[in-house]
Amino acid sequence: MQKEGALYHDEILSFVEGRYVSAPEAMWRLNEFNLSHKSHTVVRLAVDLPQQQPIVYQDAQEAQAIERAALRKTTLTSWFELDKNDPSAHNISCSDIPQYYMFDKSTINWKKRQCGGQNVIGRLPLVSILDTERCITFQQACQEYGLLRGDQQWHDGLNDAAQFQSPRQLRMLFSMVCGFGEVEDVPDLWVQHQVSLCEDFVHRYSEQTGPHYALADIEELLTSYNSSLQKLHLPIVDLPASVLERVNFDVVEVQAKANSYTMQLNSEQRNVVEILLSAV
Repeated sequence: MQKEGALYHDEILSFVEGRYVSAPEAMWRLNEFNLSHKSHTVVRLAVDLPQQQPIVYQDAQEAQAIERAALRKTTLTSWFELDKNDPSAHNISCSDIPQYYMFDKSTINWKKRQCGGQNVIGRLPLVSILDTERCITFQQACQEYGLLRGDQQWHDGLNDAAQFQSPRQLRMLFSMVCGFGEVEDVPDLWVQHQVSLCEDFVHRYSEQTGPHYALADIEELLTSYNSSLQKLHLPIVDLPASVLERVNFDVVEVQAKANSYTMQLNSEQRNVVEILLSAV
């Protein structure tokens, strides 16, 4: 309808005037048959932080509402109790629990279904965050804050040392850390830094035998700290001591000692050394 140059459109009036009810539809409505069909049941599940459940209260009744909320369980807290007490629910996630259990509002507990459940869907509300999700679990968040003891400091130390120290020096540092430091997971520390700890032996021998020589060297170093591979739950290797001494033979260090000792010889001793070396 146009009035004084402006167009007025009444959507409700247009719908009523343009609607047509046929005889079958009129009969269906007169008999009050269902106009739609619901195939699945959607169960709304609660998501909240510990001791931060939503509370509905009236003015001047905040204290009573808090007391009621302290005793009231939600679908989430009841699921925690179910998972703790019912072994058959250990492998069922929170979103799938309505398929196998029914939430009884009178007892505020999950009860196992006797039948059905195929057309039941658990709906979790969307949890919006202001920042990107940094930690998956509370434990990981506490570790990031430094509230829990962990081995990250030892991992960081070995990573930094690997930038400028030789593999032999890294094994000495690894043995010292395991001997004196409170490492919670020594096998994991070994696995994470195995490449840098075994680099020289792998280059000299092979990727298969290199770690064995490195562990044997670490076993010898651990004796200074009254420890061993067995005490630290590391793989145990058995190599002869003569082989290990030959493996750890440092040519540069021995050559420097030889030159230092040669400078201390008198003329006759030096002549004897030269004769012996020329005969070799």
